[in-house]
Amino acid sequence: MIWTLAQDVPPANTWPDVFANVAGPGLLFLLIFSIPIVAIVGGTLKLILAERGQQRTRQEIAAYVAEGSMTADEGERLLRAGTAPAADD
Repeated sequence: MIWTLAQDVPPANTWPDVFANVAGPGLLFLLIFSIPIVAIVGGTLKLILAERGQQRTRQEIAAYVAEGSMTADEGERLLRAGTAPAADD
């Protein structure tokens, strides 16, 4: 009698079984594909925001030159400050 009762007890769940019961099959798929998508979108937003910042800086320098607060040569030097020097051959 005791032997038959012991055979009726289901085996202990393993971690993959517990994960499958709690999360379902779609969660693993979602995790695998959402992480790269979020990384790509984040990188793209970073590039867009950096370009917008550079454009805003160019516009502000142009406005200072236009109102006479700065000469055109000073504005040109400021715009070149963040770029690498051109290689002279």
